Amino acid sequence: MIPDKSISPLYTDLYQLTMGQAYFKNEKHEIPACFDYFFRKIPFKGGYVVLAGLQELLQMLENLQFSSGDLKYLKKQGFQADFLDYLEGFRFRGNIFGMREGEIVFPFEPILRVEGTLLEGQLVETLLLNMLNFQSLIATKASRIRHSAGDRLLSDFGLRRAQSLGAMHASRAAVVGGFDNTSNVLAAERYNIPPSGTMAHSFIETFDSELEAFRRYAESFPDQCVLLVDTYNTLKSGVPNAIKVAHELEARGHKLKAIRLDSGDLAYFAKRARKMFDENGLDYVKIVVSNQLDEHVIKSLLEQQAPIDIFGVGTSMVIGRPDGAIDGVYKLASAGGKARLKISDNVQKTTLPGKKKVLRYLDHYGSFYADCVALVEEEKPDRMIHPFEKEKSLSLKEREFEEVFFTLMENGKAMEETLSVFELRERVYQRLKRLPLEHQRFDFPHIYKVGITERISDLRSQIIQQHQDAL
Repeated sequence: MIPDKSISPLYTDLYQLTMGQAYFKNEKHEIPACFDYFFRKIPFKGGYVVLAGLQELLQMLENLQFSSGDLKYLKKQGFQADFLDYLEGFRFRGNIFGMREGEIVFPFEPILRVEGTLLEGQLVETLLLNMLNFQSLIATKASRIRHSAGDRLLSDFGLRRAQSLGAMHASRAAVVGGFDNTSNVLAAERYNIPPSGTMAHSFIETFDSELEAFRRYAESFPDQCVLLVDTYNTLKSGVPNAIKVAHELEARGHKLKAIRLDSGDLAYFAKRARKMFDENGLDYVKIVVSNQLDEHVIKSLLEQQAPIDIFGVGTSMVIGRPDGAIDGVYKLASAGGKARLKISDNVQKTTLPGKKKVLRYLDHYGSFYADCVALVEEEKPDRMIHPFEKEKSLSLKEREFEEVFFTLMENGKAMEETLSVFELRERVYQRLKRLPLEHQRFDFPHIYKVGITERISDLRSQIIQQHQDAL
């Protein structure tokens, strides 16, 4: 079974459709327009964001169309017949340029540039924000957890705590960001992720003794047996009973795979359990831990030299705790052949006009140094300006750069090869290797440089002055 590639265009905010009818009535619906997707604040007080959800978005846009049922519903809501007739033949035929899924991205820079008719650009806004904001949040959280865990296995245990069916995309994004497997069986099947799981306390409580429960479970899964050892007493019964079952499995030609610790002092119990298993010739038995883990808890456990092999992470990862959202926005940059912007009393909410791209400049070691937002026709700017403080600038002369903007969709057709979640995970890994560590640390990460060219700065000032003169 493959991921769903289609979705109703009704998966949007009502105002997209009401504006669409107003555009249609005023014969503006087919004028050329350009929109930018970007965000302003990095979640988790971190230094970067992992872009995720893009491949699925492109697949949905390829198949976006109004069904007869959709149109009947809109008719009941008071939409006019001629507009509904137009929507019946609607397909997204626009072009999308921008960064690939798995790229490392930063605030205030365009991540995607959507070009098409004004109506096309408007009708895809909500879907785009919904798909990219959520999956990028989870992939970024997963990346931070991977940073703490090093090369240890990471299992997504978040299904039961996720925001309903958002768990499907959360499991996908977790792997893109660095996880290895998931307890979510449907997500495992759809995205070709290895499924992973152990047992619940209820299974052990069902039997008259913990040892009997372990034996019965081991009989059912002799080669994939993971025993939960903290139901009654971790060190006095759980681990000793697991050792007995491990020897019994050996006698039958099998091996106990792991034990799981789900409560108490995880570092202390992991050390004691490891010692007990090793003393009984069972050094191959892995230790899995769970229970309210996040990047900070995992970092602490490993600093305590806890001999943990696998981390099962649930709530904090799957809901993006503590932030819960990325503030991604989608803003008009040009329409009808004219550059446009939104002006705000908050200078950081004044948008950047015109059709733009991003150039990523490198340091002498090939690591990421700074991102410059330029107009599409600018080839190699030699200076960039702070987006909101004109007195701050950075010379780019004699610095190499790489393109990070690509043609992702052309005339409504996705242009990029579809990668598996593990291929996307590898892209994230390779890109993060080029991001200096000062941007990846958890405490007070260094702010990555993002600037704009003088031409964009001048264009913005010119448009602002025009609006002020018209008041």
